[in-house]
Amino acid sequence: MIPDLPANPLSIELSLSHRRLWWHIEPQDEDPEPWEISADVWEPNPCPANLRHVADLSLVATDVAHRRSLLDTVPLGEPIRAFLDEAVDADTRRLHPELDNCLSPGPERFLIVRRVEVTEQWQGHGLAAALLAGSLRMMSKVARCGVAGPTTADFADEAIDEVTAALSSARATGLLERIGFWRWRSAHVIDLRSPTLLAPREDILERWWPDDLGTF
Repeated sequence: MIPDLPANPLSIELSLSHRRLWWHIEPQDEDPEPWEISADVWEPNPCPANLRHVADLSLVATDVAHRRSLLDTVPLGEPIRAFLDEAVDADTRRLHPELDNCLSPGPERFLIVRRVEVTEQWQGHGLAAALLAGSLRMMSKVARCGVAGPTTADFADEAIDEVTAALSSARATGLLERIGFWRWRSAHVIDLRSPTLLAPREDILERWWPDDLGTF
């Protein structure tokens, strides 16, 4: 095992959660639909308790045909709002043919990437790309297209200057492109059945597969 990680990353498991009011059971009741993913070292691994949490990911699912209000889309950011306007015909509520032809068949839903945050002790080993790629591939059963639109504003706060925020945005875009996202109009997109989403997994497996399975 490479000694500067708290545990073998192959022992990381993903927990998905979606919260909504019990009586919101119609498709339109919560769209966009938020999903939170927590990456943690599974319990049998002898990892220190304070280092078990690896990362948090935030995704939002939305139907292609759904007519979203401005209030629905404001939290998604300007690039995503623009993408949704460009990607769906306002009258037919069908996917733009140019984008449709680039995607594998699947549920007519978008999966929007909102946040990927790896804890400090787990950074620097390609886990952000691997965990995002794995999460998107796992969610391919419920959506067809992944979408992301990182901007400088997403990384700006009182403690971060504009140059640092811009660099963070550029790094986020680079991460997306490494796992297969490409630019389409206002945002980056990916076919959720793309084999490029498997590559980060193969890299981690090659580096970390143990000679002794007891080291998981």
